Amino acid sequence: MNETVIDGWGDASEVVTRLAGSWSFSRIVTGHVTVEGVAVVMPSDDGAFAYREQGHLTLANGTTLEAEREYIFRRGERGFSVFFKETPPRLFHEISLFASGGGALSGSAGHLCHLDHYQSAYTFFRNGRFVVRHVVSGPRKDYTMVTTYRRQ
Repeated sequence: MNETVIDGWGDASEVVTRLAGSWSFSRIVTGHVTVEGVAVVMPSDDGAFAYREQGHLTLANGTTLEAEREYIFRRGERGFSVFFKETPPRLFHEISLFASGGGALSGSAGHLCHLDHYQSAYTFFRNGRFVVRHVVSGPRKDYTMVTTYRRQ
C-alpha cells in the first residue's frame, strides 16, 4: 500500500480535490478568541481551489464579530500549497503529507512573517474530518490556533 493513501482522502495528491464542498469549522485561538463558521472550497478555472470562510468570532470579553478569510490551494505531488488570496497570490506554505498514527495523513511547514514564525500542521483523519494547527511565535505574536473541520 502506498504510504500516502488514507481511506476517505485517497492519495496525498488528491487531498485538495477532496476538500471541495462545504465544511463547518470550530477554531480556538488559545486565550484570545473562538470562531464558529462555515468554509467553502470551490474549484477554479485555473486548476486551483478557492477557500473562503465566514464565521462568528467571539473575543475573550464576550464581544462577537463577523470574520472571514480566503486562501488559494494548489495540488502538489505529495500534498498541496496554500497561498494568501492577493494579487499576485503569495505563498503561505507547502505541505507534504505522510501517513501518521491512527491512519491519518499529516504534514507540516513553517512560514516567516516579518519577525514572527508560523509553524503549521495539517492532519486529515480517516473519518473525513481534518484539523489545522498554527503555533505562532515572535516579537509581535504568541499564540496557538487550532481549527477543526467537519463536512456539512
